[in-house]
Amino acid sequence: MRIVIALGGNALLRRGEPMTAFVQRQNIHRAVAAIAPLVREHEIVLTHGNGPQVGLLALQAAYAGTEAYPLDVLGAESEGMIGYMIEQELSGLLPPHTPIATLLTMVEVDPDDPAFAHPTKFVGPVYTKEQMEAVKEDRNWTFARDGGRWRRVVPSPDPKRIFEVRPVSWLLEKGAIVICTGGGGIPTAFTTERRQTLHGVEAVVDKDLASALLAEEVEAHLLVMATDVDGVYLDWETDHPEKIGGVTPEELAAHTFAEGSMGPKVDAACRFVSRSGGRAAIGSLTELEELVAGTAGTQVGGGGLGHA
Repeated sequence: MRIVIALGGNALLRRGEPMTAFVQRQNIHRAVAAIAPLVREHEIVLTHGNGPQVGLLALQAAYAGTEAYPLDVLGAESEGMIGYMIEQELSGLLPPHTPIATLLTMVEVDPDDPAFAHPTKFVGPVYTKEQMEAVKEDRNWTFARDGGRWRRVVPSPDPKRIFEVRPVSWLLEKGAIVICTGGGGIPTAFTTERRQTLHGVEAVVDKDLASALLAEEVEAHLLVMATDVDGVYLDWETDHPEKIGGVTPEELAAHTFAEGSMGPKVDAACRFVSRSGGRAAIGSLTELEELVAGTAGTQVGGGGLGHA
């Protein structure tokens, strides 16, 4: 079975942890330990988040007193860095010479996407109100509340096409594990003057939506979104949250979920299943094998129907 596994940001950096290479490597090791047992029986494509890393790289450039690098360049930088760490940690758990490849992945977006007028995608660390005000004045960034604190927000346009989908498919056919579309991929668009020319875009594409598009384009059978909760819940912020077990895309789309957390995952699952006829699963990284088997998390498909 061909599976696209989208690692949530918690697989790389948990809230409140220091953004050091050591901490990220520890978290990646725990994540790939859950993935390694699946490699023998399945074709695996891995995607991952990069919001904290992109924000850190932007801050480092600011501290160095240089002009900030654009988000597409920072996205490429973080995609290579995280891919390298995943490759290294995963190779230590697999038979020698198992082929693993990280691809820098460009994703086309529409420069007229309405998302550019309404930044919503969180990147970087959390700030207190006082810290946020100082950074906002210095960097001219846009901020929004993330829980009890503040984080930078940037535009998150819809992914239209993944340019490297053919190399990804070629590598899968040769038995490689592929790491790509990290952080939603590198946002790019065609110039209006010459359609053949691509340029980077100051935005961050949602990782889960890009992963759904990738899964569709490589003809995956299953899209797994591994996060830090064990499924999708109705009435999450009440005293009686209700976990959704098996559900159709139509049933799931009838509900509203938080835009900054579960909403994109639900949207991604519904898109993939509706367009491809495959299956999507949302749940905890600690139950990855059960998510693949269809016995844990929220399972989105043509059948299902029910609550856990």
